[in-house]
Amino acid sequence: MTDYTLRPIGRVESPLTERAAAPRQPDEGAPGAWLVFDDRYAPALDGLAPGTDVLLLTWLDRADRDTLTVHPRGDAARPLTGVLATRAPDRPNPIGLHTVRILAVAGTRVRVGALEALDATPVLDVKPLLTPDR
Repeated sequence: MTDYTLRPIGRVESPLTERAAAPRQPDEGAPGAWLVFDDRYAPALDGLAPGTDVLLLTWLDRADRDTLTVHPRGDAARPLTGVLATRAPDRPNPIGLHTVRILAVAGTRVRVGALEALDATPVLDVKPLLTPDR
């Protein structure tokens, strides 16, 4: 197989620092966070505006890439399931997918609503969330 190189374009600034304390989903008490982009990507942020929902792609840098099966949501009463059938952060390519709302844009800093990513998580990309009326 071919290897691919991903280069982070920024990082998450969040009060979440411990994986064990982080909510599993944003609607489970995740705090707002800042996305801090490298200055060279400032032109790429043009058009991002408060109120916009976006897909945020992150690299879950503290994930275990050798994990192939998990008990969903860490519940041992649930049967082992392949990670590709779950939202588990431990997976061969730990790409985080988050739907977030932009709350503010200040230069190369973008404030977003509820985000379950840990502080210093690398940001890979941001894409507008497309809805049928767009």
